[in-house]
Amino acid sequence: MDKIMIEMPPVKNCMANECVYNANSCCHARAITIGDTTHPACDTFQAGQQHTHKMEIMAGIGACKTSICKFNDDFECSADSVQVGLVHSEANCMTFAMR
Repeated sequence: MDKIMIEMPPVKNCMANECVYNANSCCHARAITIGDTTHPACDTFQAGQQHTHKMEIMAGIGACKTSICKFNDDFECSADSVQVGLVHSEANCMTFAMR
């Protein structure tokens, strides 16, 4: 399998413990997508009882669709890192900052 290596801001911490990609408050998806045009939700969030066992994978931010965030640069995240937390039982990018 061909692999693509790119630089992405890492997900430093994730408090969405019920997500299948979460293990020990870390995100182990290959990459996550944040939001829509105005809401910074983690679009990669998937609730489930079974969690990933691929602990060597640490998530980065593959895309950001939240155009009103000051870290959104041509639909990619320019923050040094992000944290994902819960807002009203929904996984959200806590690094989000309005332009």
